[in-house]
Formats: sequence, C-alpha cells, structure tokens
Amino acid sequence: MPDTQGLESDPSQFDPLPSHGSAPLSGAARQRLQKVLEHAQRCVEKHDYGYATELLSQCVVEDPGNLIYLQSFLANLQQKYDDNKKGAKFAALKLKSHRSALAKAAGRGDWQRAFQAGCAGLALNPWDIPTLLALAQACEELAAHECQLYYLRWALNVDPQNVQSNRQAALTLQRMGQFDQAIACWLRVEQVQPNDEEALQAISRLSVEKTIKQGGYEELTGQSNEEAPAPSVARFARDADPDALDGNPSSEPPEQRWTKAIEDDPAEVDNYLQLASLYIHQQRLDDAEQLLTRAAQASGGGDLVVRERIEDVQLRRVRHQLAVAEQRHLQQPSEEAAALVGQLRAQANQVELEIYAARSDREPGSARLKYELGLRLKRAGKFKEAIVPLQAARADSKRLAQVLVELGECFQKIEQYKLALAHYEQAIEACQEPESEVRKLALYRAGVLGTGLRELDRAERHLTELAGLDFGFRDVADRLDKISQLRDTG
Repeated sequence: MPDTQGLESDPSQFDPLPSHGSAPLSGAARQRLQKVLEHAQRCVEKHDYGYATELLSQCVVEDPGNLIYLQSFLANLQQKYDDNKKGAKFAALKLKSHRSALAKAAGRGDWQRAFQAGCAGLALNPWDIPTLLALAQACEELAAHECQLYYLRWALNVDPQNVQSNRQAALTLQRMGQFDQAIACWLRVEQVQPNDEEALQAISRLSVEKTIKQGGYEELTGQSNEEAPAPSVARFARDADPDALDGNPSSEPPEQRWTKAIEDDPAEVDNYLQLASLYIHQQRLDDAEQLLTRAAQASGGGDLVVRERIEDVQLRRVRHQLAVAEQRHLQQPSEEAAALVGQLRAQANQVELEIYAARSDREPGSARLKYELGLRLKRAGKFKEAIVPLQAARADSKRLAQVLVELGECFQKIEQYKLALAHYEQAIEACQEPESEVRKLALYRAGVLGTGLRELDRAERHLTELAGLDFGFRDVADRLDKISQLRDTG
C-alpha cells in the first residue's frame, strides 16, 4: 500500500467512505457488488490479476465513492505489476486516449464514463499521476472525499515532491479542515518552488488557524502550538503508552514488536489488529487504515472484525473533521466556516449512512443497526426510505419511544399526518420515564400536529400535560394560546 507521508490522518477523522455525495446504492446493488468484490478477491488469490481488474473496475465505476473497492482495485494492480511503479510495457503510449476520454466525460459530467476511462488508464499504469489526479478531481465533484484523498495519497507515493499532486492535495485538505496535512503539502510545494506565492500565503494562513487555542483544535488533535506542522511517526511512537494498549511492558517498543510479528506471520490477523489499535491510540488513522487494509487482504477479505475496524476508523475521521470545523465556526463565525460545517456534516452523515447500511445488511436481525441506518436516512432527507428500517427498529424496547418519535417525524414529512400523530401518541405511552426529553418532544409534536389537524381537544391535552412538566419547553405556552384563539374563532 502507498506510504501516506505528508497526508497523515488525524486520529479522529474518518472512517467511509464509502460513497459520500451521491445517493446510496440500493441494497440489491450493494449485495451484487459485494459478490463481485468477493469473486475478484478469489481471482487475486489465484493470481488471475487480469480478470480481477475487470471485476474491481466494475465496482469502482458503479460506486466511485466506496473506499474498499478503490483500495482493492489499486492493490490488485500493485500486485499485478509487482509494484514496479511503471505498469505495463508501452503504457505511456496507450494512456493518452484514456486520459482524453476521462477529461471529456468529466467535462460533460458523465461520471460513469469518466471512471470507466480512468480505471482503464490505471489498469495500464496504476502509478500514472495525471490519471490519479483527474480521478481525484472527479471524486471531489461527487463529494467522495475519502476516495479523493486516497487517489491523492497514491499519487504522492509515486512522487512525493510532485508540485501538482501536493498543490491539489493541499487545497483539498484545507477545504476539509485538515490543516496540518495541508500545511505539510504546501511545505513540499515551497521546497520545490521557493518563490511560490500561493504556497507561502497558504502556509502562513493555515499556521495561524492551527494555533488558535480557542478553536479547540489542539485539544482535538493532541498537538501543541510548538510542534511542527506535520506530526512525525517518531513523535507518535515516543508519546505512545504501550502498557495501556497491550498490557505487556517490554524493552522493545510495541510498534516494532507488532511489526515484527506481522513480518514473521503475515497471515495472523490479530497482529494487525494490535498494531492498528496502537496507531489509533496515537491518532495515526491513515496508518491504521492502511494496515487494516493489509489485514483484510491477508484474511482474504472475509474477516468481519477487520472490515468493521476499518469502518470504525472511517467514522472517527469524519466525526473529527466535523468537530474541528464546528469549533472553528463557534470561535470565528463566517459564511465560509458555516459552509464547511454544512459540507462536513452532510459528508459525515453520508459516511455513517453507508457504513450502517452495510452493517445492517450483514446483521439483518439487529434492531440497533436498523435504528442507526434509519436515523441517517432521515437526516439525509430520505424519509420514505427511513421508515422501513425504523419500523424494524421497534423491536428494541429500550429505545422504542425514540424510534416512534422518529417514525412520526418521517410520516409527517411525507404528509401522512394521521399516521404521524398516532406514532407520537404511541411514543408518549411507550416512555418509561414520565419527564424524559423524548416524552416531552413526543407531547410537543403531538400537540402541534393535532392543532394543525384541528384535533383541538387532543392537541390541548398533550400540550397541557407538557406545560405541567416543563412550561418553558419551546413555545408551548404560545401553542396553548393559539388553541384558545382557534376555539374562540371556530
């Protein structure tokens, strides 16, 4: 896998991609592509890299924001060409037509043809920087940010000093609020082109951003103002607490110990998991994700523990990015900061949606996962789609009242008002704690909707009970006054 030097991931960022910007695939399509992936992995094991490339290209083209597909696609090509960094013979002569087709399709917004051309180009040479950068740009248009960064990391691994790769990566990272990684890329641009005005200005501006204590950035990343822009592996290793991680104090640093264990027995997945835990503890999420990808390959792609650990890292990444952006917006409100928060909030929800959809498919009987999936679909504005998993989540008695409120809001959004009111009233009855916030919300929703439906007695009953519990809850007093006015005029 490529070295991610200079694109170190913050420990709480994550964990994806999957596809972030486009609508999630249907369950049937996801299952079909999962079977294609599994078949491709069996081909890789048999060293049938050519057929594996065809199958994995299909996965990437149909779901270009799925990080697992992209990682598998490039890893297969890396093995096919024995990591020669050149690809096939005479690849340079054949690549021009694929690059041209990619550019034309992207210009038209025909992303399927763009990724088909891009995959065909990478099949000839997976280290072709222009193709990698063009596909990264296409991912940006689709808001597939995890895959966008992966293409950029791969390009930087080919040539860490490439100005175009570093510039594109820096701009991408700073838009996503990953300031340390962006600074590291701009520093490399400045090393190659000392008088590059854009690089100098960006380094200065982002360094100021990084050192604003009130923004909460240092607390979230575990860095101090005196540290260099790009944290080093050596510093992470120094700061680690091995006893807290493996309970096995040793004169040999834990990273070396687990690395050696992996080298001695590459098929033993537990060694990868131990080292990945160390990386996560040290906030080295990119290192953790790459290591876990190796673990997935070592296990043939079928180890669910490894797959879920990768997903966990992806979740941590996007949640951290959002937390950093929210802190900055609180301290320095601006339209740009608000836009970044909105973008990262949508991105985080999409990553979570894809991951919980996959987990729900793997564990169809889990009411908890159905609830998490339904909640993300609802947040994405997919109210009809959210209803089915939320209905399945009613089997979880511990959160039944909350599920019923969420269902009521979904039905209300699709204008099924009687069903919505019925669910709010069921939620009121299901609440085991009479003064819980969930019950108050259910009473409020039932009262407001009942008023709108001119069910004034029901509405007044619910709002009066709410006022008795918490007279300051939202605008409950005004709502009761409105009911009185409707009675007077009705």
